[in-house]
Amino acid sequence: MDGRMTHKTYHRNKTVTIFFLCSLVLLALAGRLLYLMVFQSEYYTQKARELHERERSIKAARGRIIDANGKILADNKTVCTVSVIHSQITDADEVVEVLSKELDLSEEYVRKRVEKYSSIEKIRSNVDKAIGDDIRAKGLDGVKVDEDYKRYYPYDSLASKALGFTGGDNQGIIGLEVVYEEYLKGEPGTILTVTDAKGVEQAEEGEERVEPISGRDLYISLDINIQSYATQLAKQAMETKEADRVSILVMNPQNGEILAMVDVPEFDLNNPYTLPSGMDASAFSEEKRQELLNAMWRNGCINDTYEPGSTFKIVTAAAGLESGAVKTTDTFNCPGFIMVEDRKIRCHKAGGHGTENFVQGTMNSCNPVFITVGQRIGVERYYSYFRQFGLLDKTGIDLPGEAGTIMHKMENIGPVELATISFGQSFQITPIQLATTAASIVNGGRRITPHFAVRAVLADGTDSQFFTYPVRHNVVSDETSATMRYILEQVVAEGSGKNGAVEGYRVGGKTATSQTLPRGSGKYIASFLGFAPADNPQVLALAIIHNPQGTYYGGQIAAPVVKQLFENILPYLEEKSYNRT
Repeated sequence: MDGRMTHKTYHRNKTVTIFFLCSLVLLALAGRLLYLMVFQSEYYTQKARELHERERSIKAARGRIIDANGKILADNKTVCTVSVIHSQITDADEVVEVLSKELDLSEEYVRKRVEKYSSIEKIRSNVDKAIGDDIRAKGLDGVKVDEDYKRYYPYDSLASKALGFTGGDNQGIIGLEVVYEEYLKGEPGTILTVTDAKGVEQAEEGEERVEPISGRDLYISLDINIQSYATQLAKQAMETKEADRVSILVMNPQNGEILAMVDVPEFDLNNPYTLPSGMDASAFSEEKRQELLNAMWRNGCINDTYEPGSTFKIVTAAAGLESGAVKTTDTFNCPGFIMVEDRKIRCHKAGGHGTENFVQGTMNSCNPVFITVGQRIGVERYYSYFRQFGLLDKTGIDLPGEAGTIMHKMENIGPVELATISFGQSFQITPIQLATTAASIVNGGRRITPHFAVRAVLADGTDSQFFTYPVRHNVVSDETSATMRYILEQVVAEGSGKNGAVEGYRVGGKTATSQTLPRGSGKYIASFLGFAPADNPQVLALAIIHNPQGTYYGGQIAAPVVKQLFENILPYLEEKSYNRT
């Protein structure tokens, strides 16, 4: 009896316990459900909505690039991106037929994308807006036409190697376009639409847009008028001298602003993947084609080095004066050559210049004079001036791919190397490095940073961000700088640079003629570096003609290029300066 009662009691208690536990579980579930439905309803409603939302990107308008006169050098054209959403297409054959015809694509290409199961499939970007509007007007289910932007360059090839261009995604590839990508690109927006479980858009839900933010406009120092005229002169010199390439740099030596950068032949910025005329792209492998494109895009003003020749005598002269190794009144004798160890190094004047002082030696561009100055300075002190002048560092110009100076290590400079360096051979620098160093010597001794960008401004004209650049003082003393300006003015007034003289203006400068490697190749580089006004330089120009045919002396073919440039732009710059005051 007691055993049966105990057994019944046990089962009753067990049943109560189970019931109690189940009640607790149900109560907990109910509480959890209540919590989710009441307190977390907004969160899960949003999650559920996200499962049925489809997002499309809206590209931001890229910031424009604007010259010193307010002229737009890089702009945007409105284009369209055409895409399809498989789950929303009701007539695949019609979509394939219309899109292949309107977009000039094969039906096979379009059908492959139309039949692909994906949230959204791009058919073509950079579609002309008129074509995009026509496709949109047909109201094809599952076809999306979104407005987009394509980079457009109003002046085609002008300043192509400085400006650079963008790729299919509107991202900078080379030049200023890539350096200032952060400022130019803007922030993309989005279009959100709601679909049902099958992925069909619910029209009654409408769409939610997050508008894009346009990129900043980039204002640069390049002057389209100076750039245009410098380009014209470079093309003319290249054609008349049958040269391989011609480069012209124009800068403000006081602050480093680049007014023009020309390196012809240039390329069409609106068709940057088209090879130069006469080249059949189909005749080359993809690798070779890319190699040719890279060469076409290459900016010789900053990416390539060359032997500067006698324009480098500006550096030797400044180092000699600054160190006290030479004075303007020092006299030299040039018999037409100088012996360095067992090497006879000739002057360009076979019969020699005879007795001459240092100013005359510079006017004559006399190699024996500069070799002697280099010897007086000595290797260690000379090398220290390379560092002081900034020659062993890059200039820091705001363009990609700047090459560095290729110079002997100090311990490898013997008497012959010292001699050849003194008159600008046996090492290589970039044109921008030579121009920047010369500017720093004649501007009072301030090592400026060459640059284009002046400020970045929001599309509505507010919030200007001005760019600043390093300046290093005391590169040379005021006295040395003034003496160099005087000497280089004499070079143009009465010396080897007289073909660079401009009537009514005080011009200073230096010519150069250097032979390219290997020696004896018969190929030369003619150049002239000039600045004006000589007593207070406001503009500096460097013209370099690579492998000219026939006459190849810098004083005869490069100096006249800068002369013509200055004749045109000096009055123009004076007028601009007058209008600003």
